[in-house]
Amino acid sequence: MGEDVRLRAVVELAQGMAAAHTPRESWRAAAAGTCRALNGSFAALSVWERGMGRLRVLVNAGQRVRGEEEFPENEAYPVHQFPEITEFLHEHWAGGGEPHAWVETAEGPADTRAPGYCHQRVAALRRRGRGCCVIAPIVLHGRAWGELYVARSPGAPVFDRGDADFATVLAAVVAAGIAQTERLEEARRLAFTDALTGLANRRAVDLRLDEAVERHLADGCVVSLVVCDVNGLKRVNDTQGHAVGDRLLERFGSVLSLCGAMLPGAVAARLGGDEFCLLSLGPTADEVVRIADELCVRATELELGDGVACGVASTGDPIGPVRSARRLFRLADAAQYRAKAAHAAKPVVAGREGGRGGADPVISLADAPEGTSPAGERRKFRGRGTPPGR
Repeated sequence: MGEDVRLRAVVELAQGMAAAHTPRESWRAAAAGTCRALNGSFAALSVWERGMGRLRVLVNAGQRVRGEEEFPENEAYPVHQFPEITEFLHEHWAGGGEPHAWVETAEGPADTRAPGYCHQRVAALRRRGRGCCVIAPIVLHGRAWGELYVARSPGAPVFDRGDADFATVLAAVVAAGIAQTERLEEARRLAFTDALTGLANRRAVDLRLDEAVERHLADGCVVSLVVCDVNGLKRVNDTQGHAVGDRLLERFGSVLSLCGAMLPGAVAARLGGDEFCLLSLGPTADEVVRIADELCVRATELELGDGVACGVASTGDPIGPVRSARRLFRLADAAQYRAKAAHAAKPVVAGREGGRGGADPVISLADAPEGTSPAGERRKFRGRGTPPGR
């Protein structure tokens, strides 16, 4: 393979990984790009999970055999079966050298610079009908991150030393791409996560709620929103300090997360200040109300605060057509305002009659005009972290 061809392959690999928006897209681009660059028939990217002592396969690309999935859930191998990946990395470059790729064939190692005969890899080549492979360590932030594995079919030219050197270069490009993906994921996490509680934030809820309402309009899927306000936060802040108030918010956030886990796919979020929510797509309105009940009970058991005021709005209840996220949010917020005003121990549910929580739970938009209700006041500081009086 000429230098120009290899340079073009490196550029294409880098561009493919740079265009990836998710870790999976990045892994696929890494495996597929290196497979093409090395004229392989198959490639895999694996991560070394130190804490579990194993190499876990992230992606398989190219000609997969039976049992090999593109993104396997449980394909992992104990590191002791492949000691060369750890011994080679530490012993050969820990003192300042560079990790080198090596070649093995179905007949045994083809490279005198290989870290040693590995019968497991040879057996795997034979079992899967492959003729040879090149293994390139991936180093990230100065530490062994995992490995890049590229194989060729029987009858194809065996990888040579030049291929192994090129695989080392490709592994460095892959490492740079993975580092970029990790930075992007961290930026996304920070952008959509509440720093105090670790829950989703208002920005994340707005996006998910818009998507949920679109799904509801498309196929009638039930969308439900539970909005809750932690009671007594100002008193805790004034009498015990803001650090204790933060602890109350963190503990309630844990309770909310626990209850949210009872609803498949639900998003637990802190909207700002003392206001939280659960967003559910799919479960029935009755299921959501049951979880909201559980949330209220658990909130009263916290050693801090005075429980929670909780409002629920669901497209599974008779609340009229919901064509926008804003309308569902206002209905849930209005229900929560009614619950707070009535000191209700249970959720107030928009559209339901029967006196839940000691207040008439039939909610209309007129019940909570913006600018006059506490809910309206909260909208002014949502997303800025701390409510008035906190």
